[in-house]
Amino acid sequence: MDIKAMDSIEVTKKIVNKEELFILDVRNTTDFADWKIEGENFVYLNVPYFDLMDGVEGILDEIPADKDVLVVCAKGRSSIMVAEMLTEAGLSVSSLDGGMKAWSEHLSPVKVGDLKDGGEIYQFVRIGKGCLSYMIVSNGEAAIIDSARTTDIYLEFAERIGVKVTHVFDTHLHADHISGGRKLAEKTSATYWLPPKDAVDITFEYEPLEDGNEVTIGNTSINIHALYSPGHTIGSTSFIVDEKFLLSGDILFIDSIGRPDLAGLAEDWVKDLRESLYARYRALSGELIVLPAHFMIIEELNADGSVSEKLSTLYETNHGLNIEDENEFRKLVTENLPPQPNAYQEIRETNMGILNPDEEKQRDMEIGPNRCSVR
Repeated sequence: MDIKAMDSIEVTKKIVNKEELFILDVRNTTDFADWKIEGENFVYLNVPYFDLMDGVEGILDEIPADKDVLVVCAKGRSSIMVAEMLTEAGLSVSSLDGGMKAWSEHLSPVKVGDLKDGGEIYQFVRIGKGCLSYMIVSNGEAAIIDSARTTDIYLEFAERIGVKVTHVFDTHLHADHISGGRKLAEKTSATYWLPPKDAVDITFEYEPLEDGNEVTIGNTSINIHALYSPGHTIGSTSFIVDEKFLLSGDILFIDSIGRPDLAGLAEDWVKDLRESLYARYRALSGELIVLPAHFMIIEELNADGSVSEKLSTLYETNHGLNIEDENEFRKLVTENLPPQPNAYQEIRETNMGILNPDEEKQRDMEIGPNRCSVR
């Protein structure tokens, strides 16, 4: 029986367009509660696959006939079996191609702005994971910032628009996803930049990314200024691009701020985090467009599926930027924190070059939601 497949591109379009979708998620209840596909007009039913092995008769009345129905599982196999049973019962349903593993890895490039000397900046939205990465393009050259592990999409996109990747940056040592930065640099012979304070245990060569670094992309004088902004990690570094965009890494998000505990040093880094947000960033132009490395909730997406906001607006609307009492701020970022990212210590060690897990292990390590922020 041929079962209709819906891929991650189609699901992403439904999220951005705020379309209706009914999702039957057949993963275990704990996995579903921890992480699911989010959409403003999505409705959910979670019934574990093992409860449906003897038939779907018990849930037929709960499946709508007037909405698109998508069956979801971890890897895309169990959902096909359930979709077959529902189809045999007379319902029209689709199965998520590749399951939540494919959803976790899906990247969509969105142009977020033009640069004054003819370049562009693109945001790559990893919607299932809440990760955001960037490609800055100028006069045939490109820089990539905070790359995801799956690097082919960047290389294919660069080839499509006719640019050569010459620089690759990580704003900090990531703990929630495996960086593709080193792999991209090796594939393209680009220079790989990393904050040296995050690179104490790094096992490979890199260029030290420090406050005041200016790296020109192309020959049209589009400079990337490195701004030291510790707090999420001790080496966290932001970028000001073309005096117009602020790439904030994991320090500042649209609806939240960075958490300081992923290296076990929350109490030590609270002061750095507050100084970065309440002093270093406040000294910048409020007209800068903030482009973070993550988003936390689907409401942070703009109408075109991108994630961005003016810095001045965030100082008006982001709760984490409006806590006058230092003790209250400390309490926010050290107590009642969300769970830490899955396998975050293994991910950190992989990004250091200490561990070298195979591809399937890397996929498993990354499964789960974005957990880099505090609200």
